[in-house]
Amino acid sequence: MDLSIVISLYNEEESLPELVQWIDRALAPRNYEYEIIMVDDGSRDRSWGVIEELSKTYPRIRAIGFRRNYGKSAALYCGFEAARGDIVVTMDADLQDNPEEIPEMIRMIKEDGYDLVSGWKKKRYDNVATKNLPSKLYNATARKVTGIKLHDMNCGLKAYRNEVVKNIEVYGEMHRFIPYLAKNAGFENIGEKVVHHQARKYGKSKFGMSRFIHGFLDLLSIWFLQKFGKKPMHLFGAFGTLIFIIGAVLAIWLIAAKLIAQAHGAPFRAVTDQPLFYLALVAVLLGAQLFLTGFLGEMIARNASERNSYNIKRTIR
Repeated sequence: MDLSIVISLYNEEESLPELVQWIDRALAPRNYEYEIIMVDDGSRDRSWGVIEELSKTYPRIRAIGFRRNYGKSAALYCGFEAARGDIVVTMDADLQDNPEEIPEMIRMIKEDGYDLVSGWKKKRYDNVATKNLPSKLYNATARKVTGIKLHDMNCGLKAYRNEVVKNIEVYGEMHRFIPYLAKNAGFENIGEKVVHHQARKYGKSKFGMSRFIHGFLDLLSIWFLQKFGKKPMHLFGAFGTLIFIIGAVLAIWLIAAKLIAQAHGAPFRAVTDQPLFYLALVAVLLGAQLFLTGFLGEMIARNASERNSYNIKRTIR
């Protein structure tokens, strides 16, 4: 099969018929062998009923329905597992992604050799104060942390080689950082295409300002796991040792200074009367705790079932 289109949706009953017709108009003339995988993320409206009706007219439609709302990452994870196409495209169900962009994204993967092509909504029809400006700040931070030069990391319209989606695990709210997950899995040839952004036609956005806070925290989590997930001692052990040495040196210096002054009959302060001594003790204790944290993390990592799980690109047998 040439193509799988994975669509995560939540309460989009009004847009689904128009979306499927639009996809069919954009792709059918090109003779692609494709499937549409709709993942209903626990919708409370008639979305599932609409999908059932559409599947009678469009046999290419496959669908997964959650009992409750789990979030976009869970929907994409299940959609990726079910995808059978050589190329997998993700898009939103709110008609803001244009299916007519898909053929060019497929060409970029097949002919230009990209593993992943991410859409860039260069001109947006969202509220400037609540979406555009926070989105630019968010993407600038993501570029700095991940090293991936994408203008719109969170664009829902993306195309992937099948092996990319089969080798990444999308969970929590990590759908915002799929390019980074792909890079960490060894798929570093990531491209970008300017895509048309459509104004929302039905309903309202399911994401509020909290997504930027959650997104920033998720970015820190995924960065930390990539850097130190399998070697926690390199972080906690290094910091713990450094802080422990600083605290120990300060404590020894204070004690030695007091003993020298006492031996020469010079005036001196009791070590326990000096605030710096207590700071030194705190540093020693904190350093020891950080070191032990790294040691325990290392033990957990070494005994984890996926400790030797690696993505192998090629073999010769």
